[in-house]
Amino acid sequence: MTARLRRLKADHDLVRSVFSDNQHIRLIEASGDPPDKYVFQFNVSGLIPHGEAGFVAGREHKAEIFLPLDYPRRPPFCRMITPVFHPNIDPQKICIGDHWSAGQTLALMVTRIAEMICFQSYNVKSPLNAAAAAWAEKNIEQLPLEKRDISTGASTTHAGDPPAQSPASGDSGSAPPA
Repeated sequence: MTARLRRLKADHDLVRSVFSDNQHIRLIEASGDPPDKYVFQFNVSGLIPHGEAGFVAGREHKAEIFLPLDYPRRPPFCRMITPVFHPNIDPQKICIGDHWSAGQTLALMVTRIAEMICFQSYNVKSPLNAAAAAWAEKNIEQLPLEKRDISTGASTTHAGDPPAQSPASGDSGSAPPA
């Protein structure tokens, strides 16, 4: 078995183990033998684009992760399947450049995506979504949207739903239940 195949198998075993009882992150699908393509569901507070310039609160998000042939030297390709309003996420890509090193596990990368969705992690200096970056800078007191430790997967009450609003306005309103 090659080094890449051993790493893919080790990552798959760890992902299955770490997220088997996690309330916030769930492995939905794994493809390949050993898997090199994954779909995860994240049950965390996040923002979903809505209308021309706004968003609504949401708690169910899905992402796809593909491990390239030169993984782990090169980072996984990550994209959201469901839309997310976030400075470092656009429809084609989740920017994980600041978060990837060959020595880190896939499970840690998946946890970091969940942290990004609920604004525990974001970078407004080089955003993929400028409107989300401007909103985050203007509304820093409302962040993160989820304050609990997502990596533990413990079932606890969430921080509350984020406001539904226009990213340009900065005014908060009440969010519909997610």
